[in-house]
This record gives sequence, C-alpha cells and structure tokens, in this order.
Amino acid sequence: MSLMGIDAVIFDLDDTLISEREYAMSGFRAVGEWLKGRTGTERFFETAVAFYHSSDKSRIFNRSLDVLGVPYDDGVIADCVACYREHRPDIQLLPDAEWALSRLEGRVKLGLITDGYLETQERKVQALSLRDRMEAVILTDLFGRDNWKPSPVPYEAVSHMLQAPHSRCLYIGDNPAKDFITANRLGWMTVHIDRGEGVYSGSRYTPDHEAHYRIARLQELRDIPVLRPLFRMEGLYA
Repeated sequence: MSLMGIDAVIFDLDDTLISEREYAMSGFRAVGEWLKGRTGTERFFETAVAFYHSSDKSRIFNRSLDVLGVPYDDGVIADCVACYREHRPDIQLLPDAEWALSRLEGRVKLGLITDGYLETQERKVQALSLRDRMEAVILTDLFGRDNWKPSPVPYEAVSHMLQAPHSRCLYIGDNPAKDFITANRLGWMTVHIDRGEGVYSGSRYTPDHEAHYRIARLQELRDIPVLRPLFRMEGLYA
C-alpha cells in the first residue's frame, strides 16, 4: 500500500465516534421521563445508572423497578425497551472524533458501519447528522442480524458505495471480537481505537482478530504512515 494508498476511511460508531455510556445515559433519562409521566415514578434514572455502572448490567429495567417498588409486567418492560431504543438521543461526537472528521472531510471518502437495532442506530445517525458528513452509512441491521459484523456483507456494501477497492479502505473500530477480522481478510488497513474506558477496552484476541494499529485517541491517526499525507495537507499535521 502506497503512502497515498487510502481512498476511504470507514468508522465504527459506538465507542469509536460516540460514547456508548453517553447514549445509555440519554436512554435512561428518556425512560425515566416516560415512567414519571405514566406512573409518577421518581429516581428511575439514578437507579438505572447505578446498575449500569455495576458489574452486572443485566435486566436493568426490571431490577430498577424492583428497587423502586414499581409494579410491572412484561408489557411495561417492553415499553421501557422500546422507549430506550426509539428515543431521540442527546449525544455528541467525542472530541477526538470531531477532530478527525473535520480534518478528513473532503480529503478522503468517509463511511460508517455500525451494528445494533435499526431504529436505535438510525436515531444516533440522525442526531449526529452523519449522513451530511459521510458518503456511505451502513446500518448492518438492514441486512438482517446474520449480517452484522463480522459478516462480509456490510464491508462489501460500503466498499461498493464508496467505489473504493478493499486494498484502499481503512477501518477504525473498538471491538476486536468483530470489527477487524473480516476487514483484515479483505485486505483493508485496520485501526483499533482503545481509549481505556470503552466496553472492550483492554480486550485481547487471536492475531487474526487484531488490528494493524492500536491507538488511544483519534489524533494518533496522523502518525499512521499511510494517513500522514492526508493530515499534512494544508498544514493539518500540526
């Protein structure tokens, strides 16, 4: 791969461009407001956050309502889940993500591949106006759960949409369990963003699951040899 051998930079979303924790807090607030309006329940947000930060994150809605003494059935839990997934999230790009996008826009094709429930991921994309900043946005749930990463389907789709051959694509993600193995096999360059606080921070996998590079913040992209020319353009390396 030559120094100018990258045509497209494709990002993961959760804990790559945004904080999954920030999204969860937004969702708990939305559920808390909905429950307060429906049942008068107070302190759902604080209770759910405490469970989120505990070692056991399972059944947060059920356990929170148990602690608060709120009666519920499966229908109430289903409504909480729907509220969480379908709310308009109050989220922002992480500062280093804004830094990276603002410097790469117009200098290389940009894309996104993100797993997750379609309604949830679509609302995140809308809240961040990512379609205004990227040439290709792939929500893998559109292809069905079997085609979430590491299925080759979304990687092939974004390569086709961006008209960028696999050998000239670079992927940035946070989860070695699924983000890099297929991209590596297709001949992409891969970068693991590990800020030390994400869900998969510190994880170690077999060599074929690992990225070519590991960085702690997206500003370090400018130190990757194949990307240096992009950041040197118009003094952007400083």
